[in-house]
Amino acid sequence: MTVPPLTATTEPHQATTADPTPISPRQRTDPRLVVSLILRKLGGAAFVVWAAASLTFLMQALLPGDRATMLLNQQTGQVQERSAEELAPINEMFGFTDPLLVQYLRFLGGLLRGDLGVSYQLLQPVTTVIGDQIAPTVILNFSSLVVAWVIALVLLVLTARRVGWVSRLFSGLEAAAAALPQYWLGIILLVVFALGLGLFPVVGGEGPLGLVLPALTLGLPLAGFLGQTMRAEFERTLHEPFVLTARARGMSDTGVRIRHVLRHALLPGLTLTGWAIGSLFSGAVIAENVFSRPGLGGVLVDAVNGRDLPVVCGVVMLVALIYVVANLVVDTAYVLVDPRLKLTH
Repeated sequence: MTVPPLTATTEPHQATTADPTPISPRQRTDPRLVVSLILRKLGGAAFVVWAAASLTFLMQALLPGDRATMLLNQQTGQVQERSAEELAPINEMFGFTDPLLVQYLRFLGGLLRGDLGVSYQLLQPVTTVIGDQIAPTVILNFSSLVVAWVIALVLLVLTARRVGWVSRLFSGLEAAAAALPQYWLGIILLVVFALGLGLFPVVGGEGPLGLVLPALTLGLPLAGFLGQTMRAEFERTLHEPFVLTARARGMSDTGVRIRHVLRHALLPGLTLTGWAIGSLFSGAVIAENVFSRPGLGGVLVDAVNGRDLPVVCGVVMLVALIYVVANLVVDTAYVLVDPRLKLTH
């Protein structure tokens, strides 16, 4: 028996089920997957904030010593043992004698209501304590981030894959800057440019001049990290075919570096920036104390020394929230820098 050849007419249902119109990747994106991705990111953000608050609560609550006694000693300025009658009002006010689980659940309940509690030392709402001091810290961190990016980008564009010794020299300088201890760097800048040359205020300077040295203290090490992170990708991209095409069309070397190569090198730097924003708030504690600036740094140091748990938890949660939001912004910036990532986000 001869088997007839397979043709379109022998399987008519296949032709009717085929869709002649091509489907784009955007059309193939299931909205449910997008919603699921958003929910996962929000769930991860909530988990980070909860974990940061819980760990801070446990670390502070389980420290040795009686919190009521320490608080009363700080208020009176006398370090001594206290009787139960003296401690009773404080224990009643803050619930120190309640079981730890009850304190923890009360703490979480307050967070869900947006209530961070009352400062043990200042007897003010934590939101007020943080709100009064957050502006100088935010300005310092933002200025440090701008300084770091400007230094990193300028050095990267001007020195990457130049004359051999130039590229190696600045690559080494980036590594050295990344390793600089912020406390040591702040003191050196203070001694040289404030005490020695008198160019900047020594302590507590307000205005742009008072911001320069603290911003450099935080920005120079970060610039080293950013430069190291982006340099390898920048140098690799310089050898891509589209770069050779741009040069063949007559575009200048600087134009090629800025318009074509730099976009690809930005992605590793953006990844690092999400981490750096949270790290800058930690570094602000150092810079604000070295230069005697107002801000959350001094508030956090005083709160830790005085075991002011509500203020400590409030500052830690603020940093965790900023870190989470920064990483969400970085994810969005990925797509703006490289639209091809829309297909994978």
